Amino acid sequence: MNIVIPDLKTVTNGDVSIDCFNSLGTVTSYPLSEKSVVSQRVKDADIILCNKTPMCKETLDSAKNLRYIGLFATGYNNIDLEYTKQRGITVCNAADYSTNAVAQHTFALILEHFSKVAQYNDFVQAGGWIKSDVFSPIVYPTEELAGKTIGIIGMGSIGKKVARLAYAFEMNVLYYSRSSSNTDFDTLVSSSDIVTVHCPLNAQSYHMFNKAMFDKFKRGAFFVNTSRGGTVDEYALRYALDSGILSGAAVDVIDKEPMNEDCPLIGAENLIVTPHTAWAAAQTRERLVSIVYNNLKSFLDGKPVNVVEI
Repeated sequence: MNIVIPDLKTVTNGDVSIDCFNSLGTVTSYPLSEKSVVSQRVKDADIILCNKTPMCKETLDSAKNLRYIGLFATGYNNIDLEYTKQRGITVCNAADYSTNAVAQHTFALILEHFSKVAQYNDFVQAGGWIKSDVFSPIVYPTEELAGKTIGIIGMGSIGKKVARLAYAFEMNVLYYSRSSSNTDFDTLVSSSDIVTVHCPLNAQSYHMFNKAMFDKFKRGAFFVNTSRGGTVDEYALRYALDSGILSGAAVDVIDKEPMNEDCPLIGAENLIVTPHTAWAAAQTRERLVSIVYNNLKSFLDGKPVNVVEI
């Protein structure tokens, strides 16, 4: 088997090994692959293992022997599933590998907003505590999470984990998803002190958080997105921050990644941005590699698992 990995740098910088795949075939890997070179790099591939590299007619037509695409991801919006189905190419994703890491990161963002840990550390490092005339200089306002209402959009494994953490903080939990809800969407956003997004990106969720939706938010709410950047209209988020509808927001994902110089979120007040790293703990990526390996092994054994269907 010729196994091609076109975007290895998105999975490991050398700290997580992919040597396990050597037992299944001849592995050729590239740190990153621009769309224009993918076709040439995968033309002899039987197997492609990728994260975000576009997989479509333009990039795959030259790969006449391609039988399988394994995703180093849960999301599959980079795959043209109509095309792969037409070609008879099996596509498998890695579900639930990042549940703990993303839920942890979600609460790291929430706690930063309400506890101001980084701001207080900066205050101390700048000599503020040395100059203080009181033992507890109350420079930044902080708030307890207990008693606040958190609204969770999407109740897959990550959304459910976030709910369990919220209950541990004695919060009230509202949730809405296609499969289960304890409230309607509009009531959730108008009643929640915190709204956090954990749904996939698809035609229904694209820019679901637009200006009209932010106008329905409880004034002073905090907004968190660790799902996919495309679920949020970034101009609308900037409007919600600038107008004071939101007390703040935190995003781990944006529409165009890496961030463009003209991203409307640059310079926004009360905004925390992390560079799509919620999923990237070393243990999480080791688990991811193991799942992708087992997916491929199962396919080669004639018993495919985690197959993505249209």
